[in-house]
Amino acid sequence: MALLLLLLFKPLFLLCLLLSINSWKSIAENDPKYMYYPFIEEASAFATPTTPYGGSFSSSPYGGKSSYDYIIVGGGTAGCPLAVTLSQHYNVLLLERGGVPFDKFNVSFMENFHISLADTSPSSATQQFTSTDGVMNARARVLGGGTCINAGYYSRASPSFVKKAGWDPELVNEAYTWVENQIVHAPKLAPWQAAVKDALLEVGVSPFNGFTFEHKYGTKISGSIFDQQGRRHSAAELLASADPENLDLYIHATVHKIKFDTNGEKPRAVGVIFKDENGKQHEAYLSEREGSEIILSSGAIGSPQLLLLSGIGPKEDLINKKIPLVLDNQFVGRDVQDNPLNTIFVPFKKHLQQSLLQTAGITKFGVYFEASNGFGQAGNSIKRHNGLVSAEIGQLSTIPPEERTEEAIQAYRDVKQDLPFEAFMGGFILGKVAKPISTGVLKLNTTNIDDNPTVTYNYFSHPQDLSKCVKSIQMIEKMVKSKRLAKYINNDNLTMEKLLNMSVQANVNLIPKHTNDIQSLQQFCKDTVVTMWHYHGGCHMGKVVDPDYRLLGVDSLRVIDGSTFDESPGTNPQATVMMMGRYMGVKILTERLGEGANV
Repeated sequence: MALLLLLLFKPLFLLCLLLSINSWKSIAENDPKYMYYPFIEEASAFATPTTPYGGSFSSSPYGGKSSYDYIIVGGGTAGCPLAVTLSQHYNVLLLERGGVPFDKFNVSFMENFHISLADTSPSSATQQFTSTDGVMNARARVLGGGTCINAGYYSRASPSFVKKAGWDPELVNEAYTWVENQIVHAPKLAPWQAAVKDALLEVGVSPFNGFTFEHKYGTKISGSIFDQQGRRHSAAELLASADPENLDLYIHATVHKIKFDTNGEKPRAVGVIFKDENGKQHEAYLSEREGSEIILSSGAIGSPQLLLLSGIGPKEDLINKKIPLVLDNQFVGRDVQDNPLNTIFVPFKKHLQQSLLQTAGITKFGVYFEASNGFGQAGNSIKRHNGLVSAEIGQLSTIPPEERTEEAIQAYRDVKQDLPFEAFMGGFILGKVAKPISTGVLKLNTTNIDDNPTVTYNYFSHPQDLSKCVKSIQMIEKMVKSKRLAKYINNDNLTMEKLLNMSVQANVNLIPKHTNDIQSLQQFCKDTVVTMWHYHGGCHMGKVVDPDYRLLGVDSLRVIDGSTFDESPGTNPQATVMMMGRYMGVKILTERLGEGANV
C-alpha cells in the first residue's frame, strides 16, 4: 500500500518541489518577457570559488563563473544599462538585492503605483526609511531600481549639467537615445495634466515647449516609462539587450562587503562578499585581467553605505563602528541632499482620470512644478487615494514596526477620517526646489547592510531654499486662481487659507505641525516638506571619485550612480541616471578596446 501511495504521489510531490524552488521561473515560462532574461538566477545558485584570489579559476558547473571582468553591485537605474553595455565584450556579474519586477503586479501598473510605496512586507520592491528630519522616503529593492517604484516621468538633464559633469555631449545624446528607443513613451495627456499645463502658461511659466525630452525653461510635456495603457517599462527591460553568454545576474544577492588587497601602494578591490536569499554567504572575485573592476551602482543610499561597511570613509566613524579601516576619506556620506517638495491640494468638482507626472513647469527662480491626481481603480487598490502625494501613502510606515498592532493601525485610519471629504477627490500641484543649498549627512546606524543608515537632509536649513519654496507656494496660489483651473475646482470661494489647511493634513510626514502653518508660508514649507525620492550625493566627484568615477585612493573600484551628483539632473533624475549607466559603459569599453569596442 505504501509503495502504491508513493508511486501515485511522487510525481505530484516532485512537481510541487520544483515549483517552490523555481517559483518566479515557473511564472516566467508563461510570460514571453522572460525569454529575454535567461541569465537571471536566485543568488543561492551561485557557487563560491574555493581557490583564493590570485589563483587559477575554472568555470563553476553550479551557476556563475569563478571570476569576472566586472562585478556590478546594484541592478538598478544605472546598473542595468551599465551591465548590458559591458556584457558586449566582457564577463559581467550583476548582483541585485531585490527580486524581479516582472511578476509584481503593483510594480507593473500605474494604477497600483501607490501600493508599492505603502508595502512594508519583506518582499516589497521598496525599503522604506525616514530621515532624521521626519520625512518618509523609499529605497528601491528590486531589479530595475528606482525605475520600478517612481512616477515614471522621463526628462533629460540640462546642457549645463552635462557640461559641468564633463561628459561628451554627442555620446550623452546617443546614450539617452539608446534608452528612449527601448522603454520611453509619449504620454496620452490626462485632463488634470492639460489643465495644469494651461495654468502654468497663464501665470507666466512660458514659453510652451510642447512634447520634448529636453530641459528648457517654460512649460512642457515630457516622456514616461509608462506606456499609454499604464504599464511600466523599467530599466530592467534594458537587460534584454545584454549578451546572455557574458552576463550572470543574481537576484536576492545582498552585497555587504568589498574585499581588498592591501599589499600594494593603494588598496585594490578584488572581490565582494554577499549573502543569498537563504542567508548563506558567497564570495565573488575579479579576474586577473588588467582593467577588471568592481562598480558600485547601489544608489545614493546604498553606495556610500557599502563603502563605509567596507572600511572606506571617515576614520573616526569607522573606528566607532569597529570596522577595519581600509582608507580614510572624510567625504564618504557627507553633503547628501534631497530636493524638498511641497504641494498644494486642489479639490475637484468631480473625479478625473488618474495621472502621475506628465506636465512640467521649469522656472528661472529655481523651482520645478509638476502635478498628479487620482486614485487606483484596481480592486485591491487602497481606496480614496490622491495620487503621488497622499495621506494613504506609507500609512503603515508612520507606525514603528514594534507598534504595528491592529489597534494602532485602526487608530491611524480613524485619525485620517478627520480629513475633509473633498481631500479624496482632487489633485496636487507640486513645487520642487531645484538646486537646494542645504546639505546633510549619511552615517551607519548599524553594521548590518539590511538596516537603513541614518540620513539627515537638513531641509530648508539654508534661507535661499526656504525663499524658493515660498515663491513656489505663491505661484501655485496664482495657478489655482487661473481661469483654466476654475472649471475643476470644487469651491468658487476657495481661499488660500482653506487650501493650506487641507494641504497640511494631506501631506504626510513625521514633522510636528504648528498653529501658524497657514499664516506663515515659511512655516508651511518647513512643516509640510515631503520627498520626490530625488536624493543624491555622498560620493561626490572630486571628493570621493575622480571625473571617471574611479574611487580616489583605491584601484579597481568605481561608483556610477546618483551618489556622485551634487545636484539632481533635470526635473526628474531617472533619465540621466539610466543614460549615465549606458554612457559610462560605452566609455569604459572604448578606453579598453579603442575602436574595437564597436558598441
